[in-house]
Amino acid sequence: MSDEKTVTIFLIGFMGSGKSTVGRSLSRRLLLPFTDTDVRIEKEQGKSISDIFAQDGEEAFRWMETQALRSISRSQLPQVVSTGGGLPMRMENRDILKEAGTTVFLRVRPETVYERLHGDTSRPLLQKVDPEEEIRRLLDVRNPLYEEAADIIVDVDGKTPKELAEEIEAACAEKTLSADKMLQVKKTLQNGGNQ
Repeated sequence: MSDEKTVTIFLIGFMGSGKSTVGRSLSRRLLLPFTDTDVRIEKEQGKSISDIFAQDGEEAFRWMETQALRSISRSQLPQVVSTGGGLPMRMENRDILKEAGTTVFLRVRPETVYERLHGDTSRPLLQKVDPEEEIRRLLDVRNPLYEEAADIIVDVDGKTPKELAEEIEAACAEKTLSADKMLQVKKTLQNGGNQ
């Protein structure tokens, strides 16, 4: 959003936080293309995420996520990107996110995730005896890393995708204005205060 970053907005957060739904809404508002890293990987691999986990393992999938993220960041195409929930767990991916655009963390409460996803058999990490406890455990581990990767944090509970898209757009605009002001201050200081 500043001169150093492309206008790519990455949406990160836990599964069920609404990254794909909000991402599509935001891309329509901003008239930017939308990319979902999970969908991209499924198309490239010719199989579902569940099948990738079952056949190749989680580590292979995480490597695929990094490759997809690298490709998106190299393209320099301004867009809205919804990432998989585990993508920011790798430090390498957090570094790429910081360099490639503005990262928005869609923060969600565990109760909301459980309400949205209970009974969803397409989520490999939730195929546990007590999925609600697994959600809490994973959020405890992941939330600090999501926060570390994020430029902007938005709480999603009780908001519609349209409301969230509007909030993200406003936060990105504010961040851009702040970055522009910082650049003006830098230039003024470099010019010895004379403008």
